[in-house]
Amino acid sequence: MTDTLATASDEQTTAVLEALEDLLAAHDPVTTDRVVFLGERFDRGLAFVHFPVGFGGLGVRPELQTLVERRLRERRAPQAEPAQFFMYLAGPTIVTHGTDEQKRRFLRPMFTGEERWCQLFSEPGAGSDFASLGARAVLDGDEWVVNGQKVWNTLAHLADWGMLVTRTDPDLPKHKGMTYFAVDMRSEGVEVRPLRQITGEAEFNEVYLTDARIPDENRIGAVGEGWRVALTTLMNERTAIGGGGGGGGRGSGPIAEAVRIWNAIPEAERRAADRDRLLQLWCRSETLRLTNVRAGANRKAGNPGPEGSIAKLAMADLNKRIYELCIDLLGPEGLVGFDFAFRRPEELSVDGSNQGPRHAFLRSRANSIEGGTSEIMRNILGEQVLGLPGEPRVDKALPWKDVPRS
Repeated sequence: MTDTLATASDEQTTAVLEALEDLLAAHDPVTTDRVVFLGERFDRGLAFVHFPVGFGGLGVRPELQTLVERRLRERRAPQAEPAQFFMYLAGPTIVTHGTDEQKRRFLRPMFTGEERWCQLFSEPGAGSDFASLGARAVLDGDEWVVNGQKVWNTLAHLADWGMLVTRTDPDLPKHKGMTYFAVDMRSEGVEVRPLRQITGEAEFNEVYLTDARIPDENRIGAVGEGWRVALTTLMNERTAIGGGGGGGGRGSGPIAEAVRIWNAIPEAERRAADRDRLLQLWCRSETLRLTNVRAGANRKAGNPGPEGSIAKLAMADLNKRIYELCIDLLGPEGLVGFDFAFRRPEELSVDGSNQGPRHAFLRSRANSIEGGTSEIMRNILGEQVLGLPGEPRVDKALPWKDVPRS
């Protein structure tokens, strides 16, 4: 990556550089309180530079965000915490579909970390076929009364707000009778229960909504437009998950752990077959990293398209293969030394690498499910990228209430 962005003389780059200079001159990034610094960054339009002015952005080219992140990392400025992952989903959704009042209410505390978010999409009978969801929202005056169950809700036990999609008109086809809300996770009628995973953790949860009341002012988008609003969230989710690995530079991310383990093996005990596997995975990791860099640089202002599904699909398979190699390289040692005690994490871990290769081997199993299964990603790529005919959908035009269910 060259310094073209930093040296360009166009007006948009100049505006970003001036905002950066003002921020760093007024607030020492090392000594300033994290929340205060992130709030000041938001107010200067440096949170998401392509967002509108006044809502954390400057209305400039999204690739200029790279300049902001690089400069602030160099100055050791506070960064968003892993548990704030869902701001990369909720933020673009609110900017695209929310009212100005909603943008003012939610975006700043979302970026500073004062309010955390989770995603309430999947249900026990509506996972891959998300549009078949049945959580019901009924309008009562200026509030909506919601009843239903959501599942696989990452970090819902920490969240202040949830991105919730409900069924508001069962007489319409399943894609047309959905409505999207921001729900207060601390409100009455919202219950979060842990789901213990193979790692021993309960990073995921199930959420029960029992006569939970949501003000209509917290509805994101029009009534019945929940599917369209949700697509914005889903596309940003896949881009965020798929682009998460290798962001630190060449040879970084999960592959760095495999290289570390390989280097720790005495040379006389190294097998040629393992070396070949390592080299192949390193090349795949670098290809994915560079693809993500290119996609990020080329993406225009707005929301990502199906390219996020490409990265997400590739990442899911690659992570599993890398950590399988790590366990193979460790030999019998890979079977011991892992604590399966029940715990509820305070941070997000997409690939699990922050807790070592044994944990990551187990955690990476979820990569092919979360954010859309690998099978669904292949369908999206086949239909939207390759132009292949879609799978037959016999229930597409039926009212939701008439669709057969198991």
